[in-house]
Amino acid sequence: MNPHTPLDVLIIGAGPTGTALAVDLARRGLDIRIVNKSEHAFDGSRAKGIQPRTLEVLEDLEALDAVLAGGCTYPLVGIHVGPLAAPWRMMRNRKPSADVPYPNTWLIPQYSTDRALHDRLEQLGRHVEFGTELTELAQDTDLVTATVAGPDGIEEITARYVVGADGGSSAVRKQLGIGFTGSTDEQDRMIIVDAVTTGLSRDRWHMWPRTGGRFTGACPLPGSDLFQWMIRLDTDEEPMLDEAGLNERIRSATGNPRITLSDIRWTSVFRPNIRLAESYGQGRVFIAGDAAHVHPPAGAQGLNTGIQDAYNLGWKLAQVLAGADPALLDTYEAERMPIAAAVLGLSTKKYDGIAKLDPSSLKRGKDEQQLALTYFGGPLAPADSGRTRTLRVGDRAPDAVLTGRDGERIRLFDAFRGPHFTALAHGRRAAAALDRLEWPTAGAQLKRIAVGAPAERADQLLTDSAGTLGRVHGLTEDTLLLVRPDGYIGHIATEDILAGTRAAVEALTPPVESRTQAAPGGAA
Repeated sequence: MNPHTPLDVLIIGAGPTGTALAVDLARRGLDIRIVNKSEHAFDGSRAKGIQPRTLEVLEDLEALDAVLAGGCTYPLVGIHVGPLAAPWRMMRNRKPSADVPYPNTWLIPQYSTDRALHDRLEQLGRHVEFGTELTELAQDTDLVTATVAGPDGIEEITARYVVGADGGSSAVRKQLGIGFTGSTDEQDRMIIVDAVTTGLSRDRWHMWPRTGGRFTGACPLPGSDLFQWMIRLDTDEEPMLDEAGLNERIRSATGNPRITLSDIRWTSVFRPNIRLAESYGQGRVFIAGDAAHVHPPAGAQGLNTGIQDAYNLGWKLAQVLAGADPALLDTYEAERMPIAAAVLGLSTKKYDGIAKLDPSSLKRGKDEQQLALTYFGGPLAPADSGRTRTLRVGDRAPDAVLTGRDGERIRLFDAFRGPHFTALAHGRRAAAALDRLEWPTAGAQLKRIAVGAPAERADQLLTDSAGTLGRVHGLTEDTLLLVRPDGYIGHIATEDILAGTRAAVEALTPPVESRTQAAPGGAA
């Protein structure tokens, strides 16, 4: 490319949030760069729980196989009281169903999640530029100029949009002057250590509780001989991070002289932050993930919320770059900030429960899995929108097992996978509307699926042999569902199907009459 041609999007920060966004934009053919201040990828286990909804996102981004290969379901908790260890089930493992293919939280160290996303980005012909730090941001109505310091010196990068996914100490957020309201408890500190450990079984997440919420925990990390150790310190206790000091501290806390730590890979002294940005962007610059919200380490919510920030923002950036109304980008904050606020409340409640030795604080269930999160009531899903017997506009579109022409089983998620919208027509009236629905040539394209009725323009003709659409999706009459590229329902039409769907499409896409070539880098 011409070095003077602006990028479509510059991403600052290459953790799970920034890399997920880079993957999503790269598969859409956008001209992007992603830079990271550190010299190499994060090598710790910090965020280690991937929730079912995030597993679905990773499947769409084609990074799921590596994540599944690098992790496992959560083991039982072993609560040690004196010489006894009582087993405790943190979460009930569920079997996959037609509508929820990945029902269980997945245990995987963050370095493995990062590696899976970085590898997927490499497959798309892009790579993270490590050792490159943002030093200054400036923007006008058309472009953003980022000054970065990298291995080759100072460089000015011009882009149409910039996204800061650079963590809780975000340089992007600070450059924008966005407030980060909340609290940091300086008296509440926790040592986190990744180390080879002997003298401890790997079939439990071990916990040694103490009064006052102080505890020591050890979680086996899949795909390694490491444990992640968590040691909540007393108020006036000095953290000991050397091998000898850690061994002494852990043996004292556990009462087990056989436990030995060696080959320490990563250490951190953590202070619980509970913070939410006052806005998610300014002009042509946005923030996502920990740059926008930081969470206590309970419930496995932070990384998951960040990846889903990226998943919400990616398709909207691409659509606006292709000619959609820039007001679409305003819906990013409107949809994601309430989610982060609710998740912060959940994480804080769980963390506070640990301090009270409340066993329910260790429990994980539907609230943590993020399958029920919805944008209903937001700017793209007003409360008076259409609905089915079980779904509203703004809800996650469930999976289903349908039947193809030759009797083969076809997952609905397989049809959703990719950077497109999906229109699902159920019944003859909906199929007729599907045939007449215009779609712009620019931006994300439309995949048309007809269920139970013929449609000439359908990409797939399927039948609901197992009755999933009727049962899970609540389709009891002719209905057209428009599914957004991020897997949430963008419109439900049962009456005035064609007119209603056309109106909904206008807010999500470039003008239908546009014949602008849908090339990366089109003017916003």
